Amino acid sequence: MAKAVYPGSFDPITYGHLDVIERAAAVFDEVNVAVVVNPNKSPLFSLAERVELIEACTKHLPNVTITQFEGLLVKYVAEQGAQVIIKGLRAISDFEYEFQMALMNRKQNPNIETLFMMTSSKYSYLSSSMAKEVLRLGGCVRDLVPPLVEARMRQAIKGDDAK
Repeated sequence: MAKAVYPGSFDPITYGHLDVIERAAAVFDEVNVAVVVNPNKSPLFSLAERVELIEACTKHLPNVTITQFEGLLVKYVAEQGAQVIIKGLRAISDFEYEFQMALMNRKQNPNIETLFMMTSSKYSYLSSSMAKEVLRLGGCVRDLVPPLVEARMRQAIKGDDAK
């Protein structure tokens, strides 16, 4: 089949993201998890750290590669030789924004399709922002992120608190 790109900030990668990555890897020959630079966000992890964490969490998936990019998504997807953009959806509220983005991407490059994948229902409430907030407030994130990610989040948040 085709090559797909799954873009996102992944700050941090959650079990919801991994659910979509694993399912996409079962459908496509190649899945490129593309970590985007978003100037409107203040990330917990650097771009390099996010790439490293995703690589560690997806090492069991031989057809998944991790890259980073800045700029227009459809331009990047075309440069990668991909034909599909994967977008994970959690709830109806995600759909409206992602639908608008998919239409804009299609206008920019009609040769690239957007495929929406619903996350498993057990992750439908989960976001990276929520995982960070729960941990900052002393809650348990064990079922939200992989153990390595939780440990790195704890280190990063301690570092933030020390500033």
